Amino acid sequence: MKIATYNIENLFDLKKNGHEYSEYIPNTKSNWNRRNYKIKLNNISKVIKEINADIIALQEIESLQALKDLRYALKEKGLYYQYYKIANKKNTTTKVAILSKIPFTYTKELSVNPTYRYRNILEAKFKINNQDLYLLVNHWKSKAGPESMRIASAKRVRKRIKEIGEDKNIILLGDFNSDYEEYKKFKRKRKHNDTGGKTGINHVLHTKNQTTKASQVKYEKESLYNLWYDTNEENRYTYIYRGKKEALDNIIVSQSLLEQKNIYYKYDSISSYSPKYLFKGKNIYRWQTTWKKPRKHKGKGYSDHLAVTAEFIVK
Repeated sequence: MKIATYNIENLFDLKKNGHEYSEYIPNTKSNWNRRNYKIKLNNISKVIKEINADIIALQEIESLQALKDLRYALKEKGLYYQYYKIANKKNTTTKVAILSKIPFTYTKELSVNPTYRYRNILEAKFKINNQDLYLLVNHWKSKAGPESMRIASAKRVRKRIKEIGEDKNIILLGDFNSDYEEYKKFKRKRKHNDTGGKTGINHVLHTKNQTTKASQVKYEKESLYNLWYDTNEENRYTYIYRGKKEALDNIIVSQSLLEQKNIYYKYDSISSYSPKYLFKGKNIYRWQTTWKKPRKHKGKGYSDHLAVTAEFIVK
């Protein structure tokens, strides 16, 4: 069973609802129009089709309409996701979503904070061969905000894990806007550090203590395991900022998924999806707009993030 997460960079539909970024207001001088929308859908669906995950979590989708249009573009390419859900109870500019070949037992949204500064987390439960599997899709606050905002999202996730049960099969995935070793990088970034050095991903989710290969993890109560540790260090990235590789997108699992029982992580299977066409020179070939304002869409590119995939064995 292949599971993936992909920040597809601002997939906006062509309806004006007043929450868009200025360059995504449809049919203006920015050229966010039917032609460029179709190119964006075609390019992103090409990547998702090649990944061919059983379940894929998505970030930065504006609306249910945009999700349905992407699903249709995938269907035209021969990949059909029968089940889909978007966290659209709060009218944030972009939202998280799931496409799945496997039916949901249920889906629900977890509110971090009632303000628009925090996106809702999408929870989906699956029943696979009579085993429960929980997925929590995240898109935490960007580095435009301090660490306390990412800690708020992490605390909501931690609270939900305790409710579900720490011994259950739980996968956290998405764009955490946090490196797998954020606490190390964090010390040098004073403007983000309003938490005395504590980070959401490492301290609140307890991923700081499990840094060996997946096959060597020793059980530790409350700890979660970041799958990035199960691949070579040079492969641990999904984003490039000013020439430096970063792993903002993560797949983090509860320890029961490492125990090789009914559903479990397949060792050495985590990777970012990085074919050559997703790069332009030394950078990721993101969706292209002009830098001069008003920004204009060029009708080229994919996303500023790479997708992350991991495989799981179902007995």
